[in-house]
Amino acid sequence: MTHSPLQLRMGSAEWAMLVVLSILWGGSFLFVGVAVKELPPLTIVLARVALAAAALHLVLRASGLAVPRDPRVWRACLWMGLLNNAVPFTLIAWGQTHIESGLASIFNATTPLFTVIVAHVMTEDEKATPRKLAGVVIGFAGVAVMMGGALRAVGVDVLAQLAMLIAAVSYAVSGVYGRRFRALGVPPLATAAGMLTASSVMLLPVALFVDRPWTLPWPSGAAAASVAALALASTALGYLLYFRVLARAGATNLLLVTFLIPVSAILLGTTLLDERLAPRHFLGMALIGLGLVAIDGRLVDRLKCALTARSRNG
Repeated sequence: MTHSPLQLRMGSAEWAMLVVLSILWGGSFLFVGVAVKELPPLTIVLARVALAAAALHLVLRASGLAVPRDPRVWRACLWMGLLNNAVPFTLIAWGQTHIESGLASIFNATTPLFTVIVAHVMTEDEKATPRKLAGVVIGFAGVAVMMGGALRAVGVDVLAQLAMLIAAVSYAVSGVYGRRFRALGVPPLATAAGMLTASSVMLLPVALFVDRPWTLPWPSGAAAASVAALALASTALGYLLYFRVLARAGATNLLLVTFLIPVSAILLGTTLLDERLAPRHFLGMALIGLGLVAIDGRLVDRLKCALTARSRNG
């Protein structure tokens, strides 16, 4: 199925969905920040993926769809569940026991930087261009600025920041690996439901062994509501909105959500969790944003066109 240029434009409806998606995904850092005060990371992540998987399976059934039973599909779902859910969700939840939710979201915004590198290594048709490499260098300069002060004394906070970066690498690898679902003919929502189901199966024995959740005190209403919102809003509804924007606006426009997530997360963390970030964190975020602008390329191309037109008219 092909899309006309009109379908891939960012109209007011697409922008509205993109902003809502950024709030849902930015809100995930808020929800984790509330939940980790009372619950261990693995328990939070297991509840997140299991509840989200159940919700998406209901949506699939209502839509008359199902996850194919082909062993190749479920093998791919297992890898995607590991790389896109189990590993990054757990690292982010653990990291947020030591750093602010807004800072965690900034590190998460490095995912496209790592994607450029991973795609260059793992694919034949997405090699890095000089412009993209320049964006990667600028973005990682932002990471260095954010971590510079903390690296003077290696401690848990530094390990938490490194965990965020490893989570971003995992997301990047999963994004490249996930291209094979198109070749397998799996609908996007079935892919999401399948990988969340697979990650639930993987995480269940680990969470039971490590956290022994039956021994934990019952969480407060705020913590329980945060886990439910994390699963149903940030994850299940987030995936539904993600695929809607992808279908209507295309993958390139969808990348714009990367710029908006840290803004949402920082505003929510500052307003509701009374978090405060250091000036170097905002400088680092600006450099990462500049790197993403270079990787995205559209603003750079528009500036080139404007300068070219100006020189011709001059």
